[in-house]
Amino acid sequence: MEFILYEQKDEYAIITINREKALNALNSTVLEELDKTIDGVDLNVVRCLILTGAGQKSFVAGADIGEMSTLTKAEGEAFGKKGNDVFRKLETLPIPVIAAVNGFALGGGCELSMSCDIRICSENAVFGQPEVGLGITPGFGGTQRLARLVGAGMAKQMIYTARNIKADEAYRIGLVNAVYGAEKDAEGNVVKTSQEVLMAAAEKMAAGIAKNAPIAVRNCKKAINEGLDVTMDEAIVIEEKLFGDCFETEDQKYGMAFFLDKNKEKVKEPFRNC
Repeated sequence: MEFILYEQKDEYAIITINREKALNALNSTVLEELDKTIDGVDLNVVRCLILTGAGQKSFVAGADIGEMSTLTKAEGEAFGKKGNDVFRKLETLPIPVIAAVNGFALGGGCELSMSCDIRICSENAVFGQPEVGLGITPGFGGTQRLARLVGAGMAKQMIYTARNIKADEAYRIGLVNAVYGAEKDAEGNVVKTSQEVLMAAAEKMAAGIAKNAPIAVRNCKKAINEGLDVTMDEAIVIEEKLFGDCFETEDQKYGMAFFLDKNKEKVKEPFRNC
């Protein structure tokens, strides 16, 4: 891979978009490599993914404007589909995905983060959908996911004005779950940068998710994602079926038996994919 780094750590893995000189902008090659990387994740072992960008300045600064500038209508639509197909694959991946956002998450970068289950960011993160200032609309799901996450009114304001927002505002409107600052000593010297603190938090979260029953976690993701697209009456049926699907698994039997063991004579063992 030229622009994607993949590192597996026990039962979670980290995908890093590594095009730092271009602020990790998404061109066709990056999208194709990301697609292949997602396909290559061993779901029998990996229970959670972290997605981040290389360097101190940017998560993903957007889609590659140089590549887009000469596209025809048909080519523009095809480029949008290429990005949407990859992002949708990430969004519907059976395991949870955490976006660890440091620096710029603009345009396609904001859209990429929104295709993840959870977004956390460093204090220097900047989010935005600046496309109308370039004469185009968001093309990788921004008009759809942003409205679902922060409400139609706030999404329209961000998209129509093309105004970027900082980490604290992203947290206030619910676009991100947490913001992490640099760690300093008593004298005010930086011990860990905000990016280092962010990645440590992302890895701690991923490891915590990975410790839980994998079938249950996957079914929760499926229930939430599918339930959001239907009525409440239909959604609770989806939940009922996925709830029932957890029973008779080894994880359910062991997890409940351990809970009911008053003496806790057994040491709790890791959950398995069964």
